[in-house]
Amino acid sequence: MLPEVVGSTLWLLLGVSTAAAVLGTGLAWLTARYRFPGLGLLHVALLLPLALPGYVLGFVFIAGFDYAGPLQSYLRETTASKEAFWQVRNAAGAGLTLVCTLYPYVYLIAYNAFRSISSETVEAAQTLGHRKVFFRIALPLARPWILGASLLVAMETLADFGTVSLFNVDTFTTAIYKSWFGLFDLSAALQLACALILVALLLMWAHSQTQSRGSVQQNPARPLSRLRLRGWHAWLSTFGLSSFVFIVAGLPILTLASWSWQHMHTEWDSRYFLWLGHSLSLALGSAGIICGAALLLAYLNRADQSRYSQWFSRSANLGYALPGTLIAVGIFAPMAAIEKPLAPLLGQGWVTQSLFLIFLAYCARFLTVAHTPIAQQMHRLSRSLDEVSRSLGVSGWRLLNRVHRPLLGRALASAAALIVIDVIKEMPITLMTRPFGRNTLATRVFELTAEGEYQRAALPSLTIVIAGLIPIALLLRRSRLKTSPQAT
Repeated sequence: MLPEVVGSTLWLLLGVSTAAAVLGTGLAWLTARYRFPGLGLLHVALLLPLALPGYVLGFVFIAGFDYAGPLQSYLRETTASKEAFWQVRNAAGAGLTLVCTLYPYVYLIAYNAFRSISSETVEAAQTLGHRKVFFRIALPLARPWILGASLLVAMETLADFGTVSLFNVDTFTTAIYKSWFGLFDLSAALQLACALILVALLLMWAHSQTQSRGSVQQNPARPLSRLRLRGWHAWLSTFGLSSFVFIVAGLPILTLASWSWQHMHTEWDSRYFLWLGHSLSLALGSAGIICGAALLLAYLNRADQSRYSQWFSRSANLGYALPGTLIAVGIFAPMAAIEKPLAPLLGQGWVTQSLFLIFLAYCARFLTVAHTPIAQQMHRLSRSLDEVSRSLGVSGWRLLNRVHRPLLGRALASAAALIVIDVIKEMPITLMTRPFGRNTLATRVFELTAEGEYQRAALPSLTIVIAGLIPIALLLRRSRLKTSPQAT
C-alpha cells in the first residue's frame, strides 16, 4: 500500500502547489498592476474560495460532472452513447478541486508582495532598458513570498482528508483512516503516521527557510502604480475574472443553496439542530481552551525570553502544519495506553471516548491560530506598562488578568472567531476522536457524501460555508484594498 500512497501524495503535492502558484500569481499581478472596472469587488470575490472547504467543493464538482451528473447525462442523450466521456473520481479531479480552494493563499501573499514593490524600483529598472516588468522585476522580487505560499499550499494539500477521500485517492491521510477504522490496525496507522510526519517536517523546514528571504520592500513611500486598462482589454479582464469567480465560488454556493431548499423538509429537523449544537459546543469550548493556552504561552514568552522559552513556543505551534489524521493517531495511541490499566477502575473509554481527547487534539492542531495574533498584540504592549504595574503591586497572574488581558481583547476575539470557524470546518480530527454518537456538521457531510447523498449534504455544507465567510470578513477588515489614485 505504501508505494501507491507515496506516489499519489507526492503527485498531489507537486501538481496542486505548482498550479496554485501559477494561478494565484497571475491573478495577483493582474489586480495589483492594472486598473479596470470592478477591481475592488473582484479582489474581494477572489478570496471567496477560502470559505469553501475542499470536501464541499469536491462533492458539488462530482455531482455536476460525474457519470450520473447533468452534463454527462445530457451528452449521452444527445450522442446516444452509454460510455462515460471522462472520469472525475481520480487524482486529477482531486487536484483540480484543491487548486480551486487553495489558490487564494498564493493570491493574497503574492498580491501583498507586488503592492509592496516601490515605483522607484520599477522606474529605475525601466530606465536601464528592462521593459518586462513582471518577469525581470516583480517576479524575482516576490519569488520568496510566492515560494513560501506554495509550500503553505503543499502543507494544506498534505493535510487534506475530505477531498481526497471523496475522489477515491489514497494518500497518507486516507490510508491512516482506513488502517485504523477499516482494518482496525492501529499499529499500521502509526507506521503510516511516522512516514507522514517526515514529509510534513520536510515541508515545514522548507517553508521556514523561505521566511527570512523576503526581498520586497515593506511599506514603500510610493507603491507600485497601476496601469489603467482601456477598451476591450479592461472589459475582458472584468469579464474573465467575474467568470472565474462565478465558476469556482458563485456557482457552487448557489448550487448548495438550491439543494438545501429542495431538501429542507428532510434535513431541517431536530437532528440538524443537534449536529449544529455539537459543532458549536465543540467550537466554543475549543476557542476558550485554546485562547487561554495561547494567552498563557504569550505571557510566559514575555516574562521569560530565554532560548528555552522560545524553543517551547515554536514547538507548541508546530501542530498547525501537521495533518489532522496524524494528530488524531498520535494522541489516541498514548491515551489508549494510559486508559487500559485503569479501565477496571474508571471504566472503558474514560479517556478515548471523552471530550478531553478531542479538545486535546484541537489544541494541538489550532494553537498557533490563536497564538499568532495574541503574541503579536502582546509584543506591541510597552514593557514600561509591566514595570509601572509591578511598582503598584500588580504582578504575576494578577498582571496577566488585570492589565494584559483587557488590552488584548480585540486579539482574543479575533483568535476565538478563527478557532470557532476552523473547528466547525475540521473533519479528520472530529471524525477520528469524537465520542460515540457525537456527530457534527462536518461528520454529517462525510457520512452523506460517502453514501452518494450529495444533495442532502448541502444544508450542513452551506452552514459551514456561511461560517467560513467570517474569517474572510476579518481578513478584509485588516487588509483593505488600497487603489493608488495615480495611473500611468
